[in-house]
Amino acid sequence: MRGSIVILVRVALLALILGAWQVLPEAGIVNPMLLPPLSDVLHALGDILGRPSVHQSIAVTGGEVVVAFVIAVPLGGALGVLAAESDYLGAIFKPMLFYVFSIPKSVFLPMFILAFGIGFPQKVAYAVFSTVFIVIMSASAAVESVKADHLLVARSYGATRAQILRRVYVPSMMPILLETLRISMIFNFTGVLIAEMYASRVGIGRMIADWGENFEMPQLFAGVVLLAAAAISFNEAVRALEARCSSWRT
Repeated sequence: MRGSIVILVRVALLALILGAWQVLPEAGIVNPMLLPPLSDVLHALGDILGRPSVHQSIAVTGGEVVVAFVIAVPLGGALGVLAAESDYLGAIFKPMLFYVFSIPKSVFLPMFILAFGIGFPQKVAYAVFSTVFIVIMSASAAVESVKADHLLVARSYGATRAQILRRVYVPSMMPILLETLRISMIFNFTGVLIAEMYASRVGIGRMIADWGENFEMPQLFAGVVLLAAAAISFNEAVRALEARCSSWRT
């Protein structure tokens, strides 16, 4: 019953926001030049989705996001586990990771442009750099969340390292790792879009930047809606998987 009420409240809130988006610009309360009505944005969305150039840009951005994600998550996960398993390495590198993580990653973008040029490698490398630190820290926290009692019992029964990894570490770490996937995709997606907006010739981020520079607001908001839909879809897919693994929390 409570779950149904929550869903109804969410739907009502969404309807209120979308309704305000349509009514306020039409009534002149909000400048329609800055915030076009929702109907204009949806019309622009249908128009840009029919353009081959937009299809190409979506494919380019999608490829960059996938490649960067596939590199950053295993790399960050391995480094995080290594830092958590070794007290010596953890004492050395963990403070450095927190210091680097606190620095806005956009200040490093010119370095990636100089090192890789303007193209696919630069955007992927920058997205990996933007993502890997949150994965390292989350993976380290996931390892530290494993209860020592579980490890002691497994070892006392003669479990091998592979069995301990599969039967103890993975089930205990999975909920945190799934949460890490959701967060890391946000950083990854943001890194790709920033690289495209400021140093790229192709990609949906470059197109959004062009629409903004040319004051094509319906197209700009249509691009934002498109990116939001992609991000929300990934987020909800991982959330559903996380719910299925919630019974593993111990």
